Amino acid sequence: MRGDIETSGGPALIAGSYSGYSLHSEGPEKGINLILSQPGISSSRVTRLSPTVVWALPEPGAELPPRDRTLQLLLDDNGRTIGPLRGELFWSDPRRYDAPIGIQLVGVTQEQGRQILSLLDAAAREGRALPAVSPQPIEEAFVEPERIRSILKSVCVMKHEGLLRQLGRTLRVSLEYFDVASSQLHWRLEEPDANWGTAPYDIEVVGHNTAYRLRVPALETRGGRMVTPLPRRLWKVRHRSHRRVPAPAGMTAHFHHPLWGELGMLEREVVDLSFTGLCLRGTPEDLMFPGLLLQPIEVRGTDGESILLRGEVRYVGGKPQEGQQVFGLQVVPRTPVDEARWVQLVSQALCPSTRGAEQVLEPLWELLVDSGYFNLAGKTTEHFEELRTSFLETGRHAARLPRLFCQTVWPSERGLEATLSSVKPYRDSWLVHQLAKRPGKPAVDVPPGQILRDVHVRTLEHAQSDPHFRWLIAYTESTVPLMERVHHAYAREHEASGEALVMPVRLMHVSCDEPSGLPDNGFELGPARPEEKTQLAEEIARTRPACYVDALDLTRERMDLRHTMETWHEAGLERERQVLVARRDGVAVAAIILELGQPGTNLFRLLDTARLFPLALEGPDAYVALLDAAREWYARRGRSAFVFLREDEDDSYTAAARLHDEPGAKPCLWVLSARMLPDFLEYVSEATVGRLTSTTPTT
Repeated sequence: MRGDIETSGGPALIAGSYSGYSLHSEGPEKGINLILSQPGISSSRVTRLSPTVVWALPEPGAELPPRDRTLQLLLDDNGRTIGPLRGELFWSDPRRYDAPIGIQLVGVTQEQGRQILSLLDAAAREGRALPAVSPQPIEEAFVEPERIRSILKSVCVMKHEGLLRQLGRTLRVSLEYFDVASSQLHWRLEEPDANWGTAPYDIEVVGHNTAYRLRVPALETRGGRMVTPLPRRLWKVRHRSHRRVPAPAGMTAHFHHPLWGELGMLEREVVDLSFTGLCLRGTPEDLMFPGLLLQPIEVRGTDGESILLRGEVRYVGGKPQEGQQVFGLQVVPRTPVDEARWVQLVSQALCPSTRGAEQVLEPLWELLVDSGYFNLAGKTTEHFEELRTSFLETGRHAARLPRLFCQTVWPSERGLEATLSSVKPYRDSWLVHQLAKRPGKPAVDVPPGQILRDVHVRTLEHAQSDPHFRWLIAYTESTVPLMERVHHAYAREHEASGEALVMPVRLMHVSCDEPSGLPDNGFELGPARPEEKTQLAEEIARTRPACYVDALDLTRERMDLRHTMETWHEAGLERERQVLVARRDGVAVAAIILELGQPGTNLFRLLDTARLFPLALEGPDAYVALLDAAREWYARRGRSAFVFLREDEDDSYTAAARLHDEPGAKPCLWVLSARMLPDFLEYVSEATVGRLTSTTPTT
């Protein structure tokens, strides 16, 4: 958002910097002109217009209007005039003959605003006007047959509807049957009494959060169904990063128009929503236009609870000539309390089969027991009992701290079926962790894969709601089929771009009461000095991928983890990072990075971790001493153990340092860019759908 709305501050605070519509015309007879009464200026072509601002290109050699007094102006659209209007010049460049001028309109009446918006609506319908901020859709062509098959299989199994688009008409269709053997698609018309018409045409179907478009060059029908071959090319089209879904029934938005308060309190139906947006159903009499800032917007549900938002109108559409209009807004919550409520509301709308875990923490613990989660890495339930109290306490914090935590559960009649959580341990990164699923099937009929898909969607979309989100990270296990088939396979496809990483790492348990008992070999151990942190950052940047460095806050500027520590401490939670070095003759030869997190956040202590880095050839000789120093550091902070994240292949020091891990385990550090998340969610949807039906379609 670009500032709060204060009506006393004038139009500059009522509309955003990109207010209104950009105007395009092939000739002056089709354009809108600005007419000023100042000598030397007769007419200027308008390039952007709203009820708050007008931009225009003066005629060559025209005299610029003065800045020190209010201007009188008219708008002319092929003989239809609006005005007189008043305005103040706020932008001009006398050094350029072709520079535009910007005029802030002042004191526009409600009737003048209606006339301007009516003019712009007509221009938009004629293709002469577009919203000043009109993001281009993301488009990509798939040509790999297996990926095309995977996408269309998902569409078929999930029963997503589509649209058949042909010049002059649009029909609803569905992919009823995918004949795998012949690679043929069987489509059904969902419109009563409609016919297929004449090919060619396009069909657009919807996946999880993306539209896919395929070309149908010829028509073949069987028993009322259209049959098409598997397309050679499938276009992916995504208009938004955040998925939108229908709003809960009965939800309304209440606000005042910031320009014309005489319209009174407006109450409008919420049509759909996302973490960052709303679509409202209104009328042309609401006088909405792109760039208009609304604050506050009070969103009310049927439960009576209200949430206050700030909003900026980004889109206006519908059929004004029929008295119908919708307008889309970009929104942000006003306060942390509003944010927590908003994230909870949108999460529930996006994935209604899931819940937040804050009300079911005891059953969540039982799910972890029953699922066998505590038996991973050779552990037992008893091993985790000391963390039970802190786990439950941290879970209670999660609901009020949506910018730090997400705990997702999938409930059914027999209890909780599955869970997945995320936490934000670094400035721009979310750690996905603690995936568990109850054995067997719930009493209700649930399609295969839906439970795991749903907990992934809710948890990952929660991270996506964070405006500072840049990376997803996880410590995954290669021997788990789901991890290898979905997470690792997808990340490996994108490693070359720098947007993803799958890096082997050993998660080694270190007990604080089990020191090596060996001498320190003459090394001096202590906190890193500033120049040693710089040396360490340079070594990490040289030996690790850029996404690793950025995601884990291991740049020199973020080495101290100061921003994250402050955020956690303000919430009353523990978070700390310390760098210790080993020196010989005053020269640093190795460093260990120690991190501490709130107890119970991760039951395998993935926020209480240590990493070793050599700073000289003899660096590994100091590893045992540094790990003993780490034991003392964690013990002073009340920890009985921590996790050493071993990223090398050197086994020479593991026995001496008394490190333990699970034989046969093959963990990895998994990193994925936020830019890839919408596509990854689509990939998860494809990879977790059930099987295609083997029966043929009915006629």
